[in-house]
Amino acid sequence: MATAPGLPRVPKPKPTLPSHYYEGFLEKKGPKDRDYKKFWAGLQGLTIYLYNNNRDPQYVEKVDLSNFLALTDDAPKGSSTMDPGTQFCLSLEGQEIRFKVDSLESREMWKGFIMTVVELKVPSNLTLLPGHKYMMAEALSKEKDRRVHEKPSCFLNVSRVEAQLLLERSPECGNMLLRPGSDRSGGYSITTRQTLNGAEVVRHYKVKREGLVYVIDVEEPVSCSSLHDVVNYFVANTKGALVPFCPDEDYEKVLGFVEANQENGESTWTAPEPPAPRGPEMAQFCRLKAPALPTRLLPGPKPKKQGKPLPKVPPVPNKTKTELKGLVGPKKVASGSSQLKVPFGMPISTDITEELEKKLQQRRANLEK
Repeated sequence: MATAPGLPRVPKPKPTLPSHYYEGFLEKKGPKDRDYKKFWAGLQGLTIYLYNNNRDPQYVEKVDLSNFLALTDDAPKGSSTMDPGTQFCLSLEGQEIRFKVDSLESREMWKGFIMTVVELKVPSNLTLLPGHKYMMAEALSKEKDRRVHEKPSCFLNVSRVEAQLLLERSPECGNMLLRPGSDRSGGYSITTRQTLNGAEVVRHYKVKREGLVYVIDVEEPVSCSSLHDVVNYFVANTKGALVPFCPDEDYEKVLGFVEANQENGESTWTAPEPPAPRGPEMAQFCRLKAPALPTRLLPGPKPKKQGKPLPKVPPVPNKTKTELKGLVGPKKVASGSSQLKVPFGMPISTDITEELEKKLQQRRANLEK
């Protein structure tokens, strides 16, 4: 039995690959890795994103360059690399990550782009071609523009009182927070919370926007090119005593569950329906008017089935009146007379007719008196 053709499949939109300042293959070896692992890597902002291949839009690992310390092309101690000219070591706070590339030119390119976004200037101590320096100058312009418009991770759109409560309730997340200014002039404020001799000290610093720079309003004003530089200034001048506030995002905010798709076996995330309202919410819910349902036309009466037509009866021929043999009927009577009408073909005697006529005459006479 042939089945009806299904609906045509709509092709899924292809995911767009992220744009990077520079990208290429990298072999990475972290502190806990026994050997190098090859990735497709891309530099965007202060992050190196690592992908399984150059067509995968979702990264599998990332390296944060915000805690950058140094970048060297010498092989670390204990390395067994045969060609130290194709590897470099990235030193971050608390860890060292080794990278290996396939050529000396690729190594210089990676080092040049990393130093460009970290120091916000094109390095001059590398063996680079004019075209390479031009590419790094473009990346530098994009990075500066990104930092001007992008806010640090410690920025929260909260008020002065809410900032104090956040720092008090979650000291493990940091003790410095960037928020909008209270004067609503388009500026920002820095709120800090520290412990001094067992007492909590909360301070607020004003950051004004003047053209393309941000000015920290202290006794000797400090100008910064971005909000990131403002945060870094507080961290550097307190020798790490101030830590940017990073809210804990390990917990989900929406309830849901994972189930397998019966068609292709892929897992999908489904959010359950909200519970039915109760108490005063239920009373308010019941007062809401339900949406009008579409009018439904009732079916009309079914037409009656027509039966077989009845056979036509032939008309009775109008024959001339003939006197039947053995029957004596009355003659024609005037219209004024009241003679009893007798069905045709019924034999009636003359005596009965006369007797009935007499009775009728007597009744009429009684009525006239």
